[in-house]
Amino acid sequence: MTSATAGGTAPVPPARTRKSVTGTRRTVAVLFLLPTLVLLGALVVYPIGYSLIRSFLNQSGDGFAGVDNYKALFTDDGIRTALKNNVIWVVFAPTLATALGLVFAVLTERVRWGTAFKLVVFMPMAISMLAAGIIFRLVYDQDPNKGVANAVWVGVHDTFAESSAFPNAHPGRQSPLRPEKGGFLTQQAVHAGRSVSLPLVGVAPDKMPGGAKKAVQAPSEPGKVTGTAWQDFTRGKGVGRLGQVDPGELGYPGMKIEAVKDGKVVDAAKVRDDGTFTLSDKADGARLRLPASNFREPYNGVDWLGPSLVTPAVIGAYVWMWAGFAMVLIAAGLAGVPRELLEAARVDGANEWQVFRRVTVPLLAPVLAVVMVTLMINVLKVFDLVFIIPPGSSQDDANVLALELYRKGFSEDQPGIASAIAVFLLLLVIPVVWFNVRRLRREVRR
Repeated sequence: MTSATAGGTAPVPPARTRKSVTGTRRTVAVLFLLPTLVLLGALVVYPIGYSLIRSFLNQSGDGFAGVDNYKALFTDDGIRTALKNNVIWVVFAPTLATALGLVFAVLTERVRWGTAFKLVVFMPMAISMLAAGIIFRLVYDQDPNKGVANAVWVGVHDTFAESSAFPNAHPGRQSPLRPEKGGFLTQQAVHAGRSVSLPLVGVAPDKMPGGAKKAVQAPSEPGKVTGTAWQDFTRGKGVGRLGQVDPGELGYPGMKIEAVKDGKVVDAAKVRDDGTFTLSDKADGARLRLPASNFREPYNGVDWLGPSLVTPAVIGAYVWMWAGFAMVLIAAGLAGVPRELLEAARVDGANEWQVFRRVTVPLLAPVLAVVMVTLMINVLKVFDLVFIIPPGSSQDDANVLALELYRKGFSEDQPGIASAIAVFLLLLVIPVVWFNVRRLRREVRR
């Protein structure tokens, strides 16, 4: 083929044919994805498929069991307790963590040290579930001297209702006292100008209050009733005289003494450090009463890990860990909220609560949905905290599906039921994941 030119004709080179690279690109993509696909199949697809098949087999795995393993999910007491607790977890744990995260995110925008506060709140996320479980097992310890929760609770309680230092004190032999409504009452009336002896026993020497001093026999005073309340016990055989103050015996500091006439309290006093006390002339002819409050058992706090409170206690530990996660995500969303809208609402007369409820929260709804859905998926498979924090006596009451799966599969050797629980958990998670995927697609379209 030729073409005309000014100087004659010249040959035209043949047209080049482009070689398609579509096949090459597809091959390269498959090669890059192959390791991921192999891992996905080995670590996700195969376990799911095997668990599904195993859930229809009997416990030995050599026979078909039908839906018997799934029936056990609703007939076994342990699994039903786990289901109930999982519902409690899904309803309360994500809600509390998200609510706290929202409050923290909004408030930290208004303080100068907001970044430091966010760091402190987020720090528990750096702790493993195992470590957090051990920490809160100690926090919830029943002994107020060990458990922080009960130390605070007992401190608040004792501020309003003082505990007794003498719960085991009681009259000894030949005592002038007799029992009366949890306390003790003198058998005879007392009179002004005379000293009264109120001997007690039953308090171990190492349990006596630190302020207790050596007891002193109270001298009589005209027009007043005086006396001594003390520990009438001296170590050693044959040492000391019964009903008399001996060297080395201690007073009962702070013990309350009431003078009672015709069932009414006419006067009252507290025992001094040396065991002595003084009542006015109103006590003349009255009987002395040591009220039951002197002998009340010391308040020992709340049984946080008991059957009734163990699940809320474990949820509290979870919220402590995940509130920081919620706060960081919500704070990121809050940073994208147009400030003009907030200022416009304030100019229109809205107070801060109205701005928060009617403007801030609706604008943060997509972020709040992400946080809630993420935490819901997380709590459906919670295991570590429930396994570590509750003691053996309360673990059944705190049971959740993930823990019951572990028990059935490893402790009770029932792999069929364990596989059914695993499949059931997967079915519970799928709707939540589906909701999240749909929401993300809507966000992408916008």
